[in-house]
Amino acid sequence: MPVTTMPPFRVLGLSPDTVDYLSAWNLQQQLHAEVVAGSSSGSVLFLEHTAVYTAGKRTEPQDLPDDGSPVVNVDRGGKLTWHGPGQLVCYPVVRLADPAAVKDYVWFLEEAIIRTLADHGLTGERVDGRSGVWILGGIDGDGRLRPDRKVAAVGLRVNHGVSMHGFALNCSNSLEPYEHIIACGISDAGSTTISAETGRTITPADVLATVQEHFAALAPGHIAPVPQVLPAGTADGDATTKTLVEGTPQ
Repeated sequence: MPVTTMPPFRVLGLSPDTVDYLSAWNLQQQLHAEVVAGSSSGSVLFLEHTAVYTAGKRTEPQDLPDDGSPVVNVDRGGKLTWHGPGQLVCYPVVRLADPAAVKDYVWFLEEAIIRTLADHGLTGERVDGRSGVWILGGIDGDGRLRPDRKVAAVGLRVNHGVSMHGFALNCSNSLEPYEHIIACGISDAGSTTISAETGRTITPADVLATVQEHFAALAPGHIAPVPQVLPAGTADGDATTKTLVEGTPQ
């Protein structure tokens, strides 16, 4: 009898081996077509990008970089954002368990991030009317008011029940690129990283295993399971539902 699992994790490249945005986007489109056609179960891609600004469908002229930096227009939702070294990007190219439950799928991605932040002593929050995961503002040690700060962006495209794009978690990246844009079209808040909030350097490689652990634990009910055929002679009681992991550092 078959057992079920989720599509494999694939690590495409982490610093210093960053991945060109267009190369990753082309791979996503290829995988998406294969999943829609039924010839692939898809993959959950993890990587760090070479520095790039990308503009979603809702980007407006005032959102663009004020220094004239080039922008790649993409087919995801949302507005303008930045990707680059020090930021862990996850692209699940997978079939949704319920194609009509896109909001629940977004909740699942946000929850994996929130639980990862909690493992590092940070409280990630959802903010009504704003996508992604946030560190809420408050009073700092010098008595100054701090604004809400976005630590992870979420932007998706779901077509024929199969997702593309995903989330970007700021780990140890520079915040300087955000000074040239209105990130995600939000002008009254800031951006931050796990490293900036904890006071110690925490890289994408440092959080990768934790993100994958929470992703896999939360995936049932959100990502369509993939049947796996047991080897001949394997008893049902010996079946394993362990997540397939490809390319994860040991």
